[in-house]
Amino acid sequence: MKLVATFFGVGLLRPAPGTWGSLAALPVAYAILAFGGFWLLVNLTVFVFMSGWIATKEVTRGKEDHDPSYIVIDEVVGQWIALFPVGYGALMMGVSIDALWPGWIAAFVLFRVFDITKPWLVGRADARNDALGVMMDDVFAGFFAAIGVIALAAFAHLVLM
Repeated sequence: MKLVATFFGVGLLRPAPGTWGSLAALPVAYAILAFGGFWLLVNLTVFVFMSGWIATKEVTRGKEDHDPSYIVIDEVVGQWIALFPVGYGALMMGVSIDALWPGWIAAFVLFRVFDITKPWLVGRADARNDALGVMMDDVFAGFFAAIGVIALAAFAHLVLM
């Protein structure tokens, strides 16, 4: 279970294990999108969410700290959600995921900002102090980042071009 919770040991990297988890999620998402496309990423995100929830529950069972920094599977899920607009955009436009490189950067930066600052629903989920809260704060951060990616893409396409 610890192997899942740490995303194969990435969560043990220092400093800033959450950032390492988000960074590690990027090449994996790239491979998923390149191999199977947007819908595979969506399905694997759901699967990893469920696996991460179970692993987090097991790893933190009986411990005071409900969200130790080495658990980064939640960052992987949130980062993948933040990348949904990139994958979907490439699918809809029939372009390579490489062509949407600004979206990759925006998804990473926005996700980290929302995950670190924990505004509104992100903070409320984190305050649950349980395994579901650990996972859900990053789900919300990922969704907010995805909305930001969409807004930035709209701005770039409608205003800048």
